[in-house]
Amino acid sequence: MLRNIIKVVIAAFILWPVSAMADPIKLTLSFFTSDRSNIYQNSIKPFVDAVNEEGRGLIEIEIFFSGAISKVQSQQPLLVADGTVDLAIIVPGQLPDRFTNNAVIELPGLYRDSREASTVFTKLVAANALSGYSDYVVVGAFVSENESIHSRKPINSIGDLKDLVVRTNNRMEAAALEKLGAVPILMPINQTTAAVSRGNIDAATLPPSMLFEFGVGRVTSHHFMLRLGGAPTALVMNRKKFDSLPPKAQAIIRKYGSGWLSEVSAAGMGKIDALVREELKADARRNVVIPSSAEMAVAQAAFESVISDWSASSAHNLELLTLAKSELSKLRSGQ
Repeated sequence: MLRNIIKVVIAAFILWPVSAMADPIKLTLSFFTSDRSNIYQNSIKPFVDAVNEEGRGLIEIEIFFSGAISKVQSQQPLLVADGTVDLAIIVPGQLPDRFTNNAVIELPGLYRDSREASTVFTKLVAANALSGYSDYVVVGAFVSENESIHSRKPINSIGDLKDLVVRTNNRMEAAALEKLGAVPILMPINQTTAAVSRGNIDAATLPPSMLFEFGVGRVTSHHFMLRLGGAPTALVMNRKKFDSLPPKAQAIIRKYGSGWLSEVSAAGMGKIDALVREELKADARRNVVIPSSAEMAVAQAAFESVISDWSASSAHNLELLTLAKSELSKLRSGQ
């Protein structure tokens, strides 16, 4: 009997270091807004839940919400690059000098919807065609639904955009607005509501799903549904941290990132976009204007001019545009 007890004690002692070492590897994720936000529920939570479930005992993602580490959008890529956090959602359009090639995803009038733009973004990242991402593993690449203009001043036609001061997400969107007579200002989304309220700007570009997310819908009542192009975001991970993970952990992260996550995000955000559009139309206090085909032709001419200017500015830009169009062609033909 004593011999059996000793065997059990010895076995437990031998196995104790193994069990102690079995604690999961903790990964930190910085998120600039709350866990109730649409972007979290549709673009981050599905990934985190899937990884934490399949990686139980191996890896565990811990999220710091509402800018607990930093509320500044433009700092998120730097936090990941220097290893302060392991993962974060970034807005490449806020750092155009770092993510210099992301303009190809921002081009107005090129992509029909979020799914097309997100798929091309994912493909170009996988092909290492976009600069600025060498410090990261891009877990998910997303592009919002086409943005429209939401204003505190009436906008009934493209002519009403003249001299309107508009918050914009990125340089390509800004270039399109400028050609249409507006005065664009590059501004983070979480600073936009206050800027409209104070009268510093007249309007903001946002997809429907983001209109009430950051309060912009509270301070605007005129909605010009111009479809300027989407706003790219990406869930990125520190490359050195990723490379240090066990192969099984890396495989789990890749399984629930990339194409899987962009499809899940596009589907979820698409439902919210459709719902918000219907709510806007049904609200008698709001003026929702859908541009006529003639006005859309004017806008498309401006969009094509932006695309032409950008692609002509360098041989590499033309190369990227050709690659993006090739991916679009495959997607639209069902390949």
